[in-house]
Amino acid sequence: MQTNPRPYSQSRALWAITRASFKAIFANPSAIIFSILFPIIFVLIFGAFGNGGGPSYRVALEQPVDTADFFYKGLRQIPGVRVVTYADTTERRKDLVKGRLTAVLDIQKTTDSSDKPHYKVGIRSTTASSNTIYTFEPALQLVKLMLEKSMNEGQAEYVEIGEAQIETVRRYRQIDFILPGQLGFSILFSTLFGIAFTFFGLREQLVLKRFYASPVSKINILLGIGFSRLFFQLLSVIVLLLFGHFALNFTLQHGIFTFLEIILMTIIMLFLLMGVGLIFSSIVKSDTSIPLLINLFGFPQMMLSGTFFPVEVFPKWLQQICNVLPLTQYNDAVRKISFEGLSIIDCWKEIGILGIWIALIYIIAIRVLRWE
Repeated sequence: MQTNPRPYSQSRALWAITRASFKAIFANPSAIIFSILFPIIFVLIFGAFGNGGGPSYRVALEQPVDTADFFYKGLRQIPGVRVVTYADTTERRKDLVKGRLTAVLDIQKTTDSSDKPHYKVGIRSTTASSNTIYTFEPALQLVKLMLEKSMNEGQAEYVEIGEAQIETVRRYRQIDFILPGQLGFSILFSTLFGIAFTFFGLREQLVLKRFYASPVSKINILLGIGFSRLFFQLLSVIVLLLFGHFALNFTLQHGIFTFLEIILMTIIMLFLLMGVGLIFSSIVKSDTSIPLLINLFGFPQMMLSGTFFPVEVFPKWLQQICNVLPLTQYNDAVRKISFEGLSIIDCWKEIGILGIWIALIYIIAIRVLRWE
């Protein structure tokens, strides 16, 4: 009696392709070094920046001050001082809590009968700026002495500098800025290189063509090869997060829940990068063109997405470009989740922009994807 053949199992085919691709990754030691060891080295190097050299003071003003005023000019003459303006107090508050601002100054000016100005200066800061506020206060006293010396014949006090009101907040360490940027930097380049070269090699060796002619679903072929790469990148992210938290005291505001939300945010970013890698592997004529395309896509983001330094250092017009880049959204979301303690739902703006990028990227990928 003849029995019917067992139906082809797409799930078993997907698992077999994923497992084989995953083993192929670990057969290449350079992939492990590039994806895990290098980011740890970069975290250690860049995490040490900012501890040397002269102090830098970023201050904001509670209310507008005449820039021609003597006290304002004296303030600007303090070495390292930069007066920052904000469109709203919410952003100013965030920077103050993160230690990006040394202090907020409330400068009140009056005049006496002789038309000599009297200044009353209030200082508001946080413990996040403890490394700069205590050297900034003596610098303000120097401005006070310079001003009073220039207009004081007697012993009258024309400048009253109040004691700094320092609010106790959670300390924002250098690693809390550096590590999210290094996560983005790591997954950006290692995922693009891994996906693009893997799919290009399989296409050139006609492996994809053979898969295409088999009963395996096309989507399972893509997912099987792509998932192995994404799993490997998630492994590198997990190693970096654990190393940063336990070795360098990286902030995970809500512990394991924050850790899991960062992983979920990373999966979204990896899915986007997988689509970019598929596009690059399909449009190139030779593998020598892949690094050029990856660098054209990756290096501007590496420099403009807040990976190594805040986006705020750029001119306003350039910040507008920075704020639409996918890596900027990932970096910002991870920093909000890890340090500020926001949930991934609160990062709806960043996820929405990434969603638009994903839709555009996969529309292009569907049109250009080649199997041979």
